[in-house]
Amino acid sequence: MKVLSVVGNRPQFVKSAPLSVALRDRGIEEIVLHTGQHYDRQLSQVFFDELGLAEPSYRLDLRTAEPAPMRASIGEAIRAEDPELVLVFGDTNSTLAGALAAADADVPQAHVEAGLRSGDLEMPEERNRIEVDRLAGILFCPDERAAETLAAEGVPGRREVVGDVMADATIRLAPIARERSRILDRLELEPDSYLVATVHREANTAEPRLGRIVEALNRLEETVVFPVHPRTRAALERETLELGPNVRSERPLGYLDFAALASQARVILTDSGGLQKEAYWYGVPCVTMRPSTEWVDTVEVAANVLVDDDPDRIVAAVADARMPETRPRLYGDGRASERIAEVLVSLAP
Repeated sequence: MKVLSVVGNRPQFVKSAPLSVALRDRGIEEIVLHTGQHYDRQLSQVFFDELGLAEPSYRLDLRTAEPAPMRASIGEAIRAEDPELVLVFGDTNSTLAGALAAADADVPQAHVEAGLRSGDLEMPEERNRIEVDRLAGILFCPDERAAETLAAEGVPGRREVVGDVMADATIRLAPIARERSRILDRLELEPDSYLVATVHREANTAEPRLGRIVEALNRLEETVVFPVHPRTRAALERETLELGPNVRSERPLGYLDFAALASQARVILTDSGGLQKEAYWYGVPCVTMRPSTEWVDTVEVAANVLVDDDPDRIVAAVADARMPETRPRLYGDGRASERIAEVLVSLAP
């Protein structure tokens, strides 16, 4: 069986790593296509280097997040490779472009991380999730909640609850990251003595939201390590927003350095969907600077709190942040990739 996997940004590189291994182990030929949605080297090539991923067969290098040009180029790759299945991951514009290209070519597709909903249709990612789920023939869900959401919406694809492929990567790689990375030594930090912040979503990189988030970060009394996404750095410069002396601006980090840094922080502040889950698996409390989340279980067990862009709520949430004494297992047991490969093998002609 031949599958074409479409990836384009950091979470997708991480998710695809353990799945690529599982596919290979089951004798499935995988063709990897990198859309170029994230083209900064620290947000792209470094993941292939550090995670040991095979070099993509296709690098579109379009340097755009617009779905239309990606869709056309992915379509060309589908026609050239003639895969039995197209795999798309998550909720980015690369995900949508891959799903639309597969539909154009009438090639079956599978959506990894299907059925997630935040309820916020103002988010492009939410609209992408809904559209991709309706196009996918196979819906790989991280948990029963996601599967129930798809059933309630009447989504026609075949639902498979497999767990979360990002859990596979996090469980395996976090201990390696802490052992190999020297990031805490380089930054002269001790475990549990600092905060980590990430801000990259489109809504949060525009005013007035970005200014309110920066105000909150500057008011925090602890050291904040802030690996700044290229989009966010450009917005900070455009709006002439200054980070306080407690906020240490860093270039984007490679996966192992970031995993080592985040997994030993006292609190993580983020607008990332994937990092909310990673924080839970690391055992680090999370403060989410968004009005909603697709990972509602982390909020329900009090490991994550939604604060939107309110500076007062952000500061208070960081001060109060604690992990619950007991943590139920969320989003699988680290074997999602193997389950996905098993399903795909069962479909092989």
